Amino acid sequence: MPLCLSVSPVVDFALLASTQPPPIYNDVCMNSQALRKLFEQVRKKRLSPDEAVERLRHLPFEDLGFAKIDHHRALRQGMPEVIFAEGKTPRQVADIFTRLAAHGGNVLATRATEEQFVAVAATVDLAEYRPEYRPKYRPEYRPIARAIVLQRDRKRHGKGVIVVVSAGTSDIPVAEEAVVTAELMGNNVQHIYDVGVAGIHRLLAHRGALAKARVIIVCAGMEGALPSVVGGLVGVPVIAVPTSVGYGAAFEGLAALLGMMNSCASNVSVVNIDNGFGAGYVASLINRL
Repeated sequence: MPLCLSVSPVVDFALLASTQPPPIYNDVCMNSQALRKLFEQVRKKRLSPDEAVERLRHLPFEDLGFAKIDHHRALRQGMPEVIFAEGKTPRQVADIFTRLAAHGGNVLATRATEEQFVAVAATVDLAEYRPEYRPKYRPEYRPIARAIVLQRDRKRHGKGVIVVVSAGTSDIPVAEEAVVTAELMGNNVQHIYDVGVAGIHRLLAHRGALAKARVIIVCAGMEGALPSVVGGLVGVPVIAVPTSVGYGAAFEGLAALLGMMNSCASNVSVVNIDNGFGAGYVASLINRL
């Protein structure tokens, strides 16, 4: 049986996936025997601790046929693999979610529907038949962010505050995806909503919070001007997220994207349209430096 490498509080979700075929790993299976051999090499000083960690960075992945789950992404990048639920069936999302959860740590599915969440929750509910395996932590659905979240590790990894700003109320779903992502990656996150350039005094009322941020995420549609304004007020990285909010000539976020890419504020960088997840992820990595 494969060995799960985790120091987080672990719920035995593996028992909930008993209908799945046995996991198939790449050509170096990280089982207990291989792990003991690796530790023995370190003990005998044939391998340095850093070399051992480097070997572990590439192992293993689990093949479900329709998905190859990268269980060691957290070791390489600091965050487990995240499920992009859009385009997947509810059963596929549930199966991937369960297998990720079996290896410990936090689990996140973005662009998820309530139907997909029901499938995930139903899989977890199988534990009710075995009270001794009842989960201590349960997945929850964040409807505004369209995210399924299982948070077991609540340790703070970020060194400062990440502030998420939305230009309008219509931009909040994208902003909330960034908030959920950053929170799950162990950050202190604050949000400031509906402070677009049409009423700039609303933004200026929050200058104190902006000044204390270590990283700022700004989500805006229409002409996408807000990130440049925020960038001119602070001396920290500003991650601009164009949203698909706007009328015809907004071209579903393209106008905002081009405007942000042409920002004259030198501390502004840009992610893809509606990519709140990407902004939250990159902000989290910056906040750990």
